[in-house]
Amino acid sequence: MDIVLRATAMFAIVFVLLRLLGKRELGQMTPFEVVSLVVMGDLIQQGITHNDFSITGATLAISTFAFWSIVLGWLSYYFPRLKGALEGHPRVIICQGELIEENLRRDRMTRSEVESEMRLAGIGAVNDVAWAILEPSGKISFIKRGGQEPTPQRADDTANA
Repeated sequence: MDIVLRATAMFAIVFVLLRLLGKRELGQMTPFEVVSLVVMGDLIQQGITHNDFSITGATLAISTFAFWSIVLGWLSYYFPRLKGALEGHPRVIICQGELIEENLRRDRMTRSEVESEMRLAGIGAVNDVAWAILEPSGKISFIKRGGQEPTPQRADDTANA
């Protein structure tokens, strides 16, 4: 039972830590940060199991993490109000070709990072973007500006077509 309690405590600590890191850090990790997370995982394992190298101890620790992940997934599904706190909200970072500096600052992103992501998406200039949204996963979704505004169809136009 001690391992389950320790795993629960470490799950809560890791969950809060990852939420505090923010979207940008999770979406754009450097090789050093990935290695740091692997090392952190090993340190967490040692803290949870007290160097208990038994299969039972490892199974209990992994099962506890999986249990809490499933519980949080169900909570966000059944209680949509909790979803934002558990998973985060998407944030608009470009609106009609204008960078929203306040939202960039909030997520500790620079203009050059956004422009780099735009180039990867095949977009050459900020003015070509209608919307750019930083998703909770750390990815950026781009919606290009159209050449013309869509013209609404009237009911009699569709009848003649």
